[in-house]
Amino acid sequence: MTTPAASRSNWAVAGGLFPRALAVIYVIAFVSLGVQVGALAGHDGILPAAQYLEAAHSQLGAQRFWLMPTVFWAGAGDLALRAACWGGAAVSLVVALGFVPLPGLAAAWMLYLSLCVVCRTFLNFQWDALLLETGFLALFVAPPGWRCRVPCRPAPPGFALFLIRFLLFRLMFSSGIVKLASGDPTWWRLRALDVHYFTQPIPSWTAWYAQQLPTWMQTFSCGVMFFCELVAPFFIFAPRRLRHAAAAVLLGFQALIAGTGNFAFFNLLTMALCIPLIDDRAWPRRLRERFPPPEPAVTPAAEADAPTAPAPDAPAASASVASAPVARRWPRWVAAPLVVLLVTLSTAEMTARWRLALPWPRPLMILAEALQPFRIINAYGLFAVMTTTREEIVVEGSDDGQHWEAYEFRWKPGDVMRPPPLVAPHQPRVDWQMWFAALSDYHRQPWFSNFLARLLQGSPEVLALLDRNPFPLHPPLYVRSVLYDYHFTSIEERRATGAWWVRVERGLYSPPQSLRR
Repeated sequence: MTTPAASRSNWAVAGGLFPRALAVIYVIAFVSLGVQVGALAGHDGILPAAQYLEAAHSQLGAQRFWLMPTVFWAGAGDLALRAACWGGAAVSLVVALGFVPLPGLAAAWMLYLSLCVVCRTFLNFQWDALLLETGFLALFVAPPGWRCRVPCRPAPPGFALFLIRFLLFRLMFSSGIVKLASGDPTWWRLRALDVHYFTQPIPSWTAWYAQQLPTWMQTFSCGVMFFCELVAPFFIFAPRRLRHAAAAVLLGFQALIAGTGNFAFFNLLTMALCIPLIDDRAWPRRLRERFPPPEPAVTPAAEADAPTAPAPDAPAASASVASAPVARRWPRWVAAPLVVLLVTLSTAEMTARWRLALPWPRPLMILAEALQPFRIINAYGLFAVMTTTREEIVVEGSDDGQHWEAYEFRWKPGDVMRPPPLVAPHQPRVDWQMWFAALSDYHRQPWFSNFLARLLQGSPEVLALLDRNPFPLHPPLYVRSVLYDYHFTSIEERRATGAWWVRVERGLYSPPQSLRR
């Protein structure tokens, strides 16, 4: 007969795997940014960080340290930006290998926050915020010692695992609610996947094949998506078997999204958030018994009272209870207020994203606003309104204002004959921003004007982001951008032409520009 204590779930394996999985994602994020940070925020980049901080210094004074928390107040040159990226990757790799988990994750969090502050538009995606919020909560899970073993003994505190599960719940459930709250008919009619695969920011070649699925399959898939986002999250807090079923559903859902799109490290990070749903008994036995449990401390009084030998009829379950990993404990007067505060603030952010004007106490809102610069509490919800057409910007240069040559980006759609790439978990930040720019007016995208100016100047950093520079010897005298409507070819069209895309010109997005006065 198993005692109640022996039947409880333990989380030593999850406590060791989660910090290391998060560290791997940090490595991906830092390396991905490191190869492009000079073009994004360097001296000759699109949005120079040093100029930005200099302007903030003059306007904010001492408040800048709280409102813009970044290590780059000490210097934001190209060397410092790259050092932060590669240093963050290095320290994250050390954590991924199982060493210095707590200080390593703290350093990675601070460096990534610092880069988000100075890179602005280019690091303002929901998964950047999700990485920072997850990284903050991971500080309560990471073991305090210099090693992060799997399993981790003692196991992580229960309140920290709860906060991570609640973050996963908010992420998934909000993603479904915002689609319905927007009133977008393509979601309400389950027709969004009819257009999603070719209108997503950077489609993949697998998305072309998914686009060819029959309409009934797209409708069914949309219904499955709503089940994954609106129903499955509630099982995160359910008993063991249902909780494991929720983990399986969410992991499979993220794998399908990753297989048909390029969403940087978002899918991997969401998968990592599923690790705290799986208790020790679900992992392979050789993993959970990899290291022996620590011997319990015995006080002299307890040693005196202890029996010299076990009773002959002692139940077998007692050995299981003795070997169960003990969770690290925080004082209740610290853990309970922390959980209440974070849950309340994150719920307020979540309901605001749902467009629910709830009467939250003003002191609570003041506190939420004060913590906002640190990005530890965020609202989530991707693709609230589905774009049903794809307008794509093609940038062109000319030496005479009459004959124009197109620049070719590495990853976003351009040449209709080039297959859409699989680029995730790397995120080409400029290629992504080009998708958002096409949804807006040219004058509302100041970064894009700077991008065109860098092309006219022939910035090596910015040109390195492109796949084809039609002016290798000298910069052009003029640049402009043209708007096209893109959509995937059908099976018949691709067989006939070999093209992946069909495009139709819509007109100028931005007029010809020159550095000449």
